[in-house]
Amino acid sequence: MEHYGNIRCISARDLIDTGIITESCYRNWVNRDRIKVVRRGGGAKGNYALVAVDSLPTTCKEKVEEKFPGGPAMDLRHWILSNYELDQAAVTYFMDWAARQHSDKATGELARKYAVNASVLNCCIRLYENARVRKRLMGEGAYKWDMMAATIETLREEYGHDLPASTLRFRKKVNEYKQYGYECLISGKFGNQCARKVDYKTERLILSLAIQENKPYNSNVHEMYIAFVCGERDVWDPETGEVFNPDDFTDKNGDPKELSESTINNVLNKPNNKLLVEHALMGYTTFMHEQMPHVHRHNGEFSLSQITMDDVDLTRKLKDTKQRVHAYYAYDVVSQCVIGASYGRKKDQMLVVDCFRDMFRLIERNGWGIPSGIEVENHLMSEYKEGFLQAGVAFNFVHFCAPQNSQEKYAEPLNGAKKRSVIHRNHVGIGRFYGKGKWRTEYKKVSDEQNDTYEDREYFSYEQLVADDRRDNAEWNNAPHPNQKKYPGMTRWQVLVANINPTLRKYDKLTLSRYIGERVDTSIRRNSTVRVAYEDWWLSDTSVLERLQPNDYKVTAYYLPDDEGKPTDVYIFQGDRFIDKVEKVVTYNRVMAEQTDEDVAAYIEQQKKISSFGKYVRDNAIGKVGTAIIQPVEEEAAESLVLPPVANMEDPDEAYSWQPTVDEALRGIADM
Repeated sequence: MEHYGNIRCISARDLIDTGIITESCYRNWVNRDRIKVVRRGGGAKGNYALVAVDSLPTTCKEKVEEKFPGGPAMDLRHWILSNYELDQAAVTYFMDWAARQHSDKATGELARKYAVNASVLNCCIRLYENARVRKRLMGEGAYKWDMMAATIETLREEYGHDLPASTLRFRKKVNEYKQYGYECLISGKFGNQCARKVDYKTERLILSLAIQENKPYNSNVHEMYIAFVCGERDVWDPETGEVFNPDDFTDKNGDPKELSESTINNVLNKPNNKLLVEHALMGYTTFMHEQMPHVHRHNGEFSLSQITMDDVDLTRKLKDTKQRVHAYYAYDVVSQCVIGASYGRKKDQMLVVDCFRDMFRLIERNGWGIPSGIEVENHLMSEYKEGFLQAGVAFNFVHFCAPQNSQEKYAEPLNGAKKRSVIHRNHVGIGRFYGKGKWRTEYKKVSDEQNDTYEDREYFSYEQLVADDRRDNAEWNNAPHPNQKKYPGMTRWQVLVANINPTLRKYDKLTLSRYIGERVDTSIRRNSTVRVAYEDWWLSDTSVLERLQPNDYKVTAYYLPDDEGKPTDVYIFQGDRFIDKVEKVVTYNRVMAEQTDEDVAAYIEQQKKISSFGKYVRDNAIGKVGTAIIQPVEEEAAESLVLPPVANMEDPDEAYSWQPTVDEALRGIADM
C-alpha cells in the first residue's frame, strides 16, 4: 500500500494477485464506478493503477487489512509527515536558552533537537484537538496513544527527535508540554523540573481515587491513575486544596510509575484496603450491617426475663387501598413466643400502645409478673424514654437499640424466621420481588404514564389479613422450639410457661394503666361516682373525698381496655396524685316483678354504698356551737373634774346642734 496525495491506496495488481477480488470483478467495478481509481495504469512512465482503500466494500477492506496490515498506522504516519512543520518560535526560544547557559552541553544542536521535539508534539496535539480527523485516522473511541507513540517512534531518525518511546512516558510528555510549554522539554540536568509539593504513597493515591462518589470500577481507577501520572487529570485534596504533583509518582529514572490494571486490582482487593474503601463508599447503615463487627451473645434461662419488640409490614396488600397492614410484635427472647401483637393501617403510636396492651392482657390472664427487661427501637419508642420506658417504672432493664441497626434487635431475625417457616407455607405471594427461586414474588406490570405500577395477583380485606396473621402467630408459638437439644419435645409456648422467671415484679395494673391505658377526664358526681366510658363508677369510699384538692372535683381516669376495648379496672388521679380505684356501678331492674337474683345483689350493693355514705356523714357530723361578739370591758369611772363656769354664756353658739341623750336614744330604738 501507498499514499497518493492524502489517500491510502492499493494497487490493482495487489488486489487481484492476492485473491482479494478477481480481475473480472475489478473491471466490472471500475466500469460501474463502484470503486475509486485515483490513478490509471499504463503510459510512458509505467504507472500502475491505484485504488482508494476506503472506496472498497467492507469485506474487501477487511481482507486488505489482513493481507497488508498497518494501514491505519500508515495513514497516521502520512498525516504527520504532511502536517509537520518546524516551530520557529521554538527554535528561537531554545537558541536563546542555549546562549544563556554556562554549560558546554547546551549546544545549538541540542537546542535544534528540543525545537524538533516541540514541533512533533505540536503535530500530535493538533490531531488530538481535531476530532473529525482523529476519528478518520484512529476510528471511533478514545485517542489511541499506543498508535501515536509507535508512529512517532518510526519518525525518530527522519526528524531526529528524542521523545520517549514508551506510551506512558510519551503521553506524559505530551501533557506536560500542554501545561508547561517549551520549558518541560529541557533536560532536568539543567534545572527545569518543578518543585515537588507532596510525597504520598502510590497505594494511598489509588485508594483515594477509588472512593469517588460515583463508586468507580477498578478499571476506571486504573484509567484515572494513568491519566494523572501522565498529566491529563488533576488530583487534589478537597480539604486542604493541595494539588498532587504527578512528578511525585515516578520511578527512579523519573519516568511515570506505570501500574497495570491487575496491580490496581491487587491493591484495591487487599482485605484492609477493601475495608477502608467500603467504609468510605457505603452509607452508615449498610456498612454497619455488612462490615461492622457484631456482638456475640447466648440466650437466657428464664422466660419473661426480656422481651424484644419490632414492627413489620405484612407482605400481602389490602384490597381497598393497595397498601400493607402494619404490625407490631412483642417476643419473649428465651421461648421466642409472640406474646403481644397489634395491627393498624398507620404506623403510629397507637400501634405501639396496642401491642403493649395486648401483651399485658396475656400476662394478666396467666397471672404472670411484669417482664424484667425490654429492648426496643428508637423510632416509635423515643417519646417514652422519660416515662413508661424509663428503667424502674415498668421494666427494670430497658435498652434502646441503635438507630438503623436491625441486627441489634432479636425481634428482627425472629420476624424473618416466622415469615420463612410459617407464613410462606400458609399463604401465596410471600417473598420479595427481588428474591430468588421460591422466595421471589411475581407482579403484574401495568403500563401507564408513570411506567412504575405493579399489581399483586390477589388483594385481601383488613380483617382477613389480621385474622390470618394471628393464626400464623399461634402456629409459630405452638411449633417445636428450635433448640430441641435443650428443650426436647417442647413447643415455644411450653418453654414459655415452664420457665417463667421467679423474680418478676408483681403485675402492676395501676402503673400500666397510667402509662399505656386509656385516659378520660371526668369529675366526681354527688360525692360518689365518676363517669367513664359511658358508665358510672363508685368511689371505693366516701373518705376518698379527703384526698381531693380544695374546691376541685375534676379527676382523670385511666384504665387498660380489654379485648373488646372496654374498661376493666379504673384508676382516678388528680394530676400526678393517685386518688382511688373506682368500682363499676351495677344497675338493677326497677320493675320488681322482673328482678333476678343479680338484680337483688346489685340493689344490696348500692344500698351498702349509700349506707356507707350515710355512716361517713354521721360519723363526721359537725357539732353545733354558739357564737357571740366579744364586748370590750368597761373601765372604772375616773375622778370627776370640775371646770370653772364660762363667763357670759347667755346665747347659744351658732354651731351648736341638739344631740339626744342616752335615754332618748334608747326610747327611739324601742319605738322602731
